[in-house]
Amino acid sequence: MKIALIGTHGVGKTTLCFELAAKLKRLDLQVDLVKEVARDCPLPLNRDTTLDAQSWILHTQCTREIGAANGSEVVVCDRSILDNYAYLVHAVGRRAELDPWVRRWCDTYGALFKVPLWQPPRFDGTRDTDLVFQREIDVTLEDLIRDLGVTAHELDPDDPEGWVEEILGKLGFPSRPRQRSLFEPR
Repeated sequence: MKIALIGTHGVGKTTLCFELAAKLKRLDLQVDLVKEVARDCPLPLNRDTTLDAQSWILHTQCTREIGAANGSEVVVCDRSILDNYAYLVHAVGRRAELDPWVRRWCDTYGALFKVPLWQPPRFDGTRDTDLVFQREIDVTLEDLIRDLGVTAHELDPDDPEGWVEEILGKLGFPSRPRQRSLFEPR
């Protein structure tokens, strides 16, 4: 099963991915994590991005997802092709040749979970901190979800601390291992 956490930058997707992957690992599942690929892109990002940069990101995302799926029961993706496409669309507009490919690729995810816009971005060396840009990407992503007919579960914006449990519940996984932990007191 491949799942992805989607949303605009600065809303906590990366932290949530690591927390979710750790929880799934404690359920004795073989888990792999696809980290955000934009950070590895050698081309301009954020508001200065280009079609080439976003194409690199889209194709690298797909490549890493394919690689991670080999030998893992669950792949947790920090972003998906859909929200990476939102940055391309924001920068250069919709691409008729990419829409069907992005839509078909979205079908490869067992589930998409949209992390809501609930906090402003903090600068981390890569992330753009402009609130207007953050909101524009969120709106672009929402438009793509609607226009492409993609199913994405919206996480509860009022309960960020409960997001891991919310995701596990939607996926049908228990929130605790069935066996007793070796580290629990007797």
